[in-house]
Amino acid sequence: MKMSACTVVLLLFLSLPSCAPDDRLVPGGKPLSPGDVIVSDGGSFSLGFFSPTNSTPAKLYLGIWYNGIPKLTVVWVANRETPLTGTTGPPSASAPTLALTNTSNLVLRDANGRAVWATNVVAVAGTAGLSSLSDTAGTVATLTNDGCLVLRSPDGATLWQSFEHPTDSFLPGMKFRFRKGNSNKNSGDRLVSWRSPGDPSPGSFTYGLDQATSLQIFIWNGSRPLWRSTVWTGYSSSSHYIANISAIVYLGVVDGDGEIYMAFSLSDGSVSRARYVMSYSGKFALQRWSNASMEWEELIAWPPYECSRYGYCGPFGYCDNTDAIPTCKCLDGFEPTSSKDWRSGRFSQGCRRVEALRCGHGDGFLALPAMKAPDRFVLVRNRSYDECAAECSRNCSCVAYAYANLNTSSINGGDSTRCMVWTGELIDTEKISEDEAGDETLHLRLSGLDTGRVFSASASDWRFGPGNSDLRSVIPSQFLVDLVRANSEELEQHLGSTVLPKQLRRHACAALDVRPCRVLRPPDRSRPRSRRLSFGILTLEVVSGLKISSSNYIMEFENLIVYAWNLWKEGKANDLVESSIRDSCIPDEALLCIHIGLLCVQDNPNDRPLMPSILFALENGSITLPVPNKPVYFSHTNIEAEQRRSNTHNTKNSVTLTVIEGR
Repeated sequence: MKMSACTVVLLLFLSLPSCAPDDRLVPGGKPLSPGDVIVSDGGSFSLGFFSPTNSTPAKLYLGIWYNGIPKLTVVWVANRETPLTGTTGPPSASAPTLALTNTSNLVLRDANGRAVWATNVVAVAGTAGLSSLSDTAGTVATLTNDGCLVLRSPDGATLWQSFEHPTDSFLPGMKFRFRKGNSNKNSGDRLVSWRSPGDPSPGSFTYGLDQATSLQIFIWNGSRPLWRSTVWTGYSSSSHYIANISAIVYLGVVDGDGEIYMAFSLSDGSVSRARYVMSYSGKFALQRWSNASMEWEELIAWPPYECSRYGYCGPFGYCDNTDAIPTCKCLDGFEPTSSKDWRSGRFSQGCRRVEALRCGHGDGFLALPAMKAPDRFVLVRNRSYDECAAECSRNCSCVAYAYANLNTSSINGGDSTRCMVWTGELIDTEKISEDEAGDETLHLRLSGLDTGRVFSASASDWRFGPGNSDLRSVIPSQFLVDLVRANSEELEQHLGSTVLPKQLRRHACAALDVRPCRVLRPPDRSRPRSRRLSFGILTLEVVSGLKISSSNYIMEFENLIVYAWNLWKEGKANDLVESSIRDSCIPDEALLCIHIGLLCVQDNPNDRPLMPSILFALENGSITLPVPNKPVYFSHTNIEAEQRRSNTHNTKNSVTLTVIEGR
C-alpha cells in the first residue's frame, strides 16, 4: 500500500472529521416539523421525521437517513422507544417538532408540546465553550455530510453529537467507543438492532465489547452470546479488500486521549454509501449501496457460518474454518460425547476426553497453533512464557493456557505480555488460518504425555538442546526420513509394517537431542495439506536449530520461514545450517532438506509436495525438484491478484496497514 494511503487513514483515525453545515437549527428559530428535511452540505444524508410503516395514524420517528437513494435506510433514530403520532405531510399547528432551545438543548416534542427526547446539554458558565448563558444565541445544530447531527457552541466546540449515541449503524468517520474516559465498566458504545424492518425500537441483538475482559467483542441475542471475536493481543489496524467493488475498507482500533475506540473508512474513489449494521436478523454486516441493483449488498457478515456461532461445537469441540466447508471437530485427545448426534450434525454436547487426566502422573501439554482462544479464560498478568506454563502446570484444575506478547495499552493495564488459563470446559474454540488476525497457540493438557513438557501439533514448539556432538552430525535428511515414516498416514498405506513410529521417534529425538521426544502424534487424517506445512516448518527447524518464531526477530526477519526464504533467494541457503553440524554434514543433503522444507511451506497448499514424494526425494535425492514459490508467511502486496487476510499491530496512535480480505 502506498504511504500516502496510510497517512490518510492515520489522519482519519486520530482526528475524525467535521464538515461545513448547510441547513441548521438555531435557538428561537423555526423548528423542524414533519415534512421538513435538513440535508447535509454535501447531500449525502437527511435529517427529519419518518414513518417506517403504513400504520394509521403514522408512527413518527426523528432520524437520519441516506439521501438520494430510493430505499429509505435510516442510520440513527432519536426516539426509538417513544414513537410520535402524526403525518409526514406538510407541517401543521398541532404536529411534533424538533427545536434548539435557549439552553443549548435539542428538544423533540409531541403534538401536545410534551418533551419526549432531548440532548440534555448542561449550559452553565465555562462549559464547553459557553462563557455565559447569553452566549447560547450563537449555538447551532447542523447535519454533517458523514451523517452526524452536531450541536456546536458559538466558538465551534462540540456540545453534543449523534455519533456518540449510536443506534444500529457504524458509519465511516464515526468513533465506536469501547471505553469512555477513565471508566472501565459498562461505559462503551453498543449497536442495538431494530426489532423488525418496520420497527426501529431496540431489538434482540447487540454488538459491543465484552466488559468483563475488555479483550473481545460479542454479538448477543438478548443476554445470550451469539458470536465472539478472537481475543485481542493489542491495538491494531487492518483492511479488507473488496474485489467486486475495487475498494479497501480500513478498520482501526485506537487507544488515546482517555478513550479507546474503533473507526473505519473507505479508500479514495470508492463507494461513499457503506456502513456496518447490527441487523434485526442477528448479523453484524458490512453493507454498501449498489446503484446497479438499487439494493444494499452484504460484503462481509458475522457470524460468517453456522459453526462459528458461539459454542456451536460444544465443550472441547472446535469449528475448523480452514476446511472448504467449516464443520465441528474434537480437540486432540477428545472424542464426540455422542457419536450418533455428531453424525447427525448435532454438536451441542461437544466432546469428552479419550483418557482422563492424572495430575502429576503423565500429563503434558499439546501445542495447537492457529486457534481462536476459547472463552471463559482467566487473565494472569505480567508473566513470562515459562511462568505462564508453570501457572497452569502446577494447577491440576488447569486444562489449557495461551501466551502472547502485547502492544502496551491502557486497556491491559500497561502489560507487555498476556497469559490466559482455563480451568473448566473449553467453549467456543475455532481453528483459523495461520495468517489470520488473533490466532493463538493453545496449549492443551492431555494425559499420556511426559509430565511438564509441551508437545507440538505443528513443530512450532520444538526445542533443541546442545546434545552430543557425534549424534548431532547425523545427516539431516536421514533424520527427516525417519520423521516422515513415523508420522505419515499416507505412507502407512504403502509401507505397512515398515513404519515403526515408537522406535523411530526415540532414534530421531536422540539423534538431535530434540525435546520433547514424543512430539510426533497420530496423524490428523483430515488435513494432509496442513501436515505438509507442519513438516516443512519442522524441516527448517531441524536444519537450522532455530524455532519458527521468537520474541526477537531472527536475523532481523519476522520468523524462520522468512529468514530461510531470503537466504534461499540470495543463494546463501548453506548459512541456514546450524553451525554445530555445518562442517560434518554433507552440504547437498542439507540443501535438499532446505529445498523440501521451502516446498512444504509454499503459500498455495496445492503446490506442496505429497508425503510419498518427500520420502522418495529424501532417500534418493532429486535434481528435478521444482523451484519453491513464495512461502505462506509473506503478506501479499498485489491486492488485485491476491486477497488474503493479515493483521499488523500498532503502538498507541500508530497505524500500519496491510491488505486483507474478510471472510
